[in-house]
Amino acid sequence: MTEPMIIRARLAAPVATVRRALTDAAELRVWLAEHAEVELPRRYEFWGRYTPEGDAPHQRLLHADDRTLRFAWTLDGVETTTEFELEPDGDATVLTLRQSHFSFEEAMSGSSIRGVLQPFWYLAIANLNDHLDGRPLLPRTDFTSADLRGELLIDAPMDKVWTSLTDSEQAGAWFGYPIGIEPWEGGRYAMGGFDAGEAAKVFDVTPGRALSIDWGPTGVTSWELDESEGRTKLTFVQSGFDEGNPPYGAWTGIVSGFAELRRFHEVPDWKPIWL
Repeated sequence: MTEPMIIRARLAAPVATVRRALTDAAELRVWLAEHAEVELPRRYEFWGRYTPEGDAPHQRLLHADDRTLRFAWTLDGVETTTEFELEPDGDATVLTLRQSHFSFEEAMSGSSIRGVLQPFWYLAIANLNDHLDGRPLLPRTDFTSADLRGELLIDAPMDKVWTSLTDSEQAGAWFGYPIGIEPWEGGRYAMGGFDAGEAAKVFDVTPGRALSIDWGPTGVTSWELDESEGRTKLTFVQSGFDEGNPPYGAWTGIVSGFAELRRFHEVPDWKPIWL
């Protein structure tokens, strides 16, 4: 068994409000899953198209109190364990998520649906924070579809959004991971920076408006900017992959990063929620 994956975030609400969002079925249907049913202390279930292996509920409640929620979740025939822990931080809450049975090998190879767990929880927690903060949610990944596309409105001028998407320093800041970017035809796009190893290839560039990145087997990420009533609309699409094995993990990771891109432009004295 691998060491638990741990994600920590500072959320924009007190503990009682966050706990309600985690344990109220109606709220779970807003930010987490298509379907959810909760009857504490006996039942905690979520399923549907926005849930990996969401054909039916596969969770079993293990523990719930005012600060902790723990449940078993069977994925690809293995019972994993998910735990949320809440700690007060002034008017905010520090949420710690611990998830068992996640491995980067499965994430990179796509050999198990468990490989999507890390980006799945990053996107879910980002949407939880936006839900608590009254912001529109990011598109949730539909694990029943090979149509990977979405859009996001950002309250900032188009040129500033373009710069934050194509400048290595700014992109690394909001994404929370070093990114090397050469935003021209034939340029490199390197997660981890240019010294990290093999880079994806930039192509089909319309300066100030659109750009595509060829990742090889996981396909092509394309995004386009348009003005929309004083704001910037970002449209993003993943294409060119094996539709029998969509790159749900990579796609979900990309989308989760856009939560901080939006906050980077809209929140005064911006700091990422991730700790």
